[in-house]
Amino acid sequence: MEENRWFLNIIQDEFMNGKIDLDRTMKLLEKLHITFDVAHVKHVFKKTVDKRKVHTINIEDFRAIYRTIVHRTEFHELFCAYSPNHKILADTELIEFLKKEQFQTEDSEIRALEIILKYEPVEEVRKRRQLSFEGFIRYMSSEDCSIFKKDHRTVYQDMNHPLCDYFISSSHNTYLISDQLLGPSDLFGYISALLKGCRCLEIDCWDGSNNEPIVYHGHTLTSKISFSSVIHVIDKYAFAASEYPVILSLENHCSPKQQEVMAKHLEDILGDKLLTSTIGDSVVTQLPSPEALKFKILVKNKKVGTIEETMLRRGQDSHGETGEISEEEYSSEEDETDEKAALQPKGNSSKRKGENKPSSTPRKKAKIKKIKIAIELSDLVIYTKSEKFVSFEHSLANQKCYENNSIGEVKARKFVKHSGNEFVSHTSRFITRIYPKGTRTNSSNYNPQEFWNVGCQMVALNFQTPGVQMELQNGKFLDNGGCGYILKPEFLRNHSSTFNPYNVGRYSKPMSLSIRLISGHQLPPSNLSKTNKADPLVQIEIYGVPEDQVKRKSSVIKSNALSPRWDETFSFTVQVPELALIRFCVEDEISLVANELLGQYTLPLLSLSKGYRNVPLFSKNGGKLEPASLFVYVWYY
Repeated sequence: MEENRWFLNIIQDEFMNGKIDLDRTMKLLEKLHITFDVAHVKHVFKKTVDKRKVHTINIEDFRAIYRTIVHRTEFHELFCAYSPNHKILADTELIEFLKKEQFQTEDSEIRALEIILKYEPVEEVRKRRQLSFEGFIRYMSSEDCSIFKKDHRTVYQDMNHPLCDYFISSSHNTYLISDQLLGPSDLFGYISALLKGCRCLEIDCWDGSNNEPIVYHGHTLTSKISFSSVIHVIDKYAFAASEYPVILSLENHCSPKQQEVMAKHLEDILGDKLLTSTIGDSVVTQLPSPEALKFKILVKNKKVGTIEETMLRRGQDSHGETGEISEEEYSSEEDETDEKAALQPKGNSSKRKGENKPSSTPRKKAKIKKIKIAIELSDLVIYTKSEKFVSFEHSLANQKCYENNSIGEVKARKFVKHSGNEFVSHTSRFITRIYPKGTRTNSSNYNPQEFWNVGCQMVALNFQTPGVQMELQNGKFLDNGGCGYILKPEFLRNHSSTFNPYNVGRYSKPMSLSIRLISGHQLPPSNLSKTNKADPLVQIEIYGVPEDQVKRKSSVIKSNALSPRWDETFSFTVQVPELALIRFCVEDEISLVANELLGQYTLPLLSLSKGYRNVPLFSKNGGKLEPASLFVYVWYY
């Protein structure tokens, strides 16, 4: 048989001396282009040699190990269902499989040929335009059978809408790689975020020695890095993962003198990448699009006056000139109060009763704060002018399209619950950034979904902190080629929208979803296991508007992380699929009350591919756990 000859031709030279050890076994699997988890191969190898109390294996032992690791029964069942002789799939049979099971009705003949040429390892079979079981295994295990839609892996959305029409991947305290009180500030925070496609970075700027601004978490013991080194790193990595604009959100505590130094560094280091003037007409009535701002870096900061006034000053020397901004501080700024309290000794903290239902109008003025801004820095702020949030009514009456607001999570959460429609109306017009409350001194994160539900563009998270929240962030921004910009649904862009996530009403477009959880493959072993064991279970979770939030749990498969088999079906009805994410979470059942995360994968619901699909798994730190995966069948309408 051709398949057998192919296999023996590759491996037989390794057995010239009769037997091989574990290391050579793993090298031979690599030679066969098999991806494997070392713990699983070690265990299967040990079971084989323990039977005869030796430390090496012969050629037949290797064949058995190969079949245990590679020849998955669920794949063989599928293969045999379309192969009359259970040995070969002709191109016509592969076409039938693609149409009926994978829902690839367009260009299926061309697609079948591409699969054969790409995945069939046996040359004689490939020449006859057929697929052996070895080729079928490689195809079913490949990215071509990933659960994530192929056309969503590149930019496919319309990128010509105004910036405020997009969800924008945003980081909070980007310079930190640990907690907010003692942790180090590090340039790696910016490199890592940019390589993940983050498009809005935060830079916390303070006066430094020798007239050089520094970046750190003010009034804490976090270490310090120079502002110029941060800008050099951004210049190098800004467009490594995406060509769409990067926004630098300046948390500016510098004196006007050092603000001028910041402006000089921004201009000298970033050069033409830095946006310093409007695109087209200087009278701005609408924000430009991500497409129009490709390869540009924008500065988000407080600004003196209007864009029009900035354009009139172009070419003038503004060195030494400052402007002053007056801001009213309000006692209802819960998140700012939290941040100050977190940085003070516990004995100085004070409690204030919250209200059951917030007004978007502040309760009580505390004082007028005057902020001095160097004109040279102010004039670098073009389309992203930071403006203090007062109320939805105030913004609607007074705010310009290029002015944006930052709202703390505590206040924002109250608005979501009690003023959802007003919040949606606000974010349809103005870029809104949400940031974590200050008491999150361990750099923990809030659930970003509740703020995406009302159209907030910049939902800023601590990228350095792993957990479900960052998994949702990473999953959402897989979409649209991972470019960091995702077009919001029409009902979150339309100024006349009456959408409210707590009462979706006429905006509901129910989607019926069925997922058959078939099996797992080479799942990570439990941390408690000395071999390759785990007691895996799978949770399938939907995140979206409150009505769509749901979790379903599979049965537990005892002592099998190599090839657990479930064959369980889960059904869901999702009211607002445009906002929904689906998360596959694999856990090891340690006890009846505690589980250990083995791996997870999160993606937008509308990025699901139909048919037989593999679900890649990632660790809690975001690393790919290849070849660990789930095998599922997806259907929806």
